Amino acid sequence: MDRAEKKEAVATLHEVFAKTSVVVVAHYSGLTVAQMQRLRRQMRQAGAHVQVAKNRLAQIALKGTDVASIGALLKGPTLIAHSSDPVAAAKAAVAFAKDHEKFVLLGGAMGKTALDVDGVRALATLPSLDELRARLLGLIMAPATKLAQLANAPAAKVARVVGAYAAKDAA
Repeated sequence: MDRAEKKEAVATLHEVFAKTSVVVVAHYSGLTVAQMQRLRRQMRQAGAHVQVAKNRLAQIALKGTDVASIGALLKGPTLIAHSSDPVAAAKAAVAFAKDHEKFVLLGGAMGKTALDVDGVRALATLPSLDELRARLLGLIMAPATKLAQLANAPAAKVARVVGAYAAKDAA
């Protein structure tokens, strides 16, 4: 890698670190190519991305970003998972780590907050942004649905009473 490629890699990583809200760091030593492809696919489906970068270049790219606290974790064969959704990268990484013992979570960062392994696992248990939006929409729509049912209920009762009197008169 020549000097220009290194500068480009650092600039790209710096942009990624500046834009993402969550970064998860893990060791991937011992994973096969097929397992790495499966990890990348699972991350992509969750809305996250995986990147393997030289540790020294990643440490340079971290300077001046909110997630600079992960610099100490960048030792050995590490990969960086990141997402704009606060829980997507953590959920995908924890799920993959359950199935593959050679994939070892080291920690991460959420904004300026450094996370250890337990913090990443706790973050993975939270509902995703889409799940929260669905719950909020359900809570907002529930009163409107109940109001519509209450508004229709008196008309339905009147129709049943009229129907009962009509059946009684017919008998």
